Amino acid sequence: MTHTLDDRETLRGLLERQLADYTDQLTELTPAARQPGHGGHDPDTLRRLIEAARDGAADTAQALKRMSEGTYGVCERCGHDIPAGRLEIRPAARFCVPCQ
Repeated sequence: MTHTLDDRETLRGLLERQLADYTDQLTELTPAARQPGHGGHDPDTLRRLIEAARDGAADTAQALKRMSEGTYGVCERCGHDIPAGRLEIRPAARFCVPCQ
């Protein structure tokens, strides 16, 4: 990735906050799924929320792994750099916009 060290640290911070947010969501939602009445949530909605939080946590963890391996910010399909603007909007992006 050709972005500056400041860019990488900013993006790492975004990813770490995102992972913490997903973890907090799972910590809150998972016990509700086991409760009678699902903690006041509609069962289907609760299931979708848990799936979305799990997927988000997994995507974010993979982005942090790519960052530590030095492949973060490189499109997995074409191999070109993913623009910083896209990474700021979707820090866990694996593809550039044309390849998405």
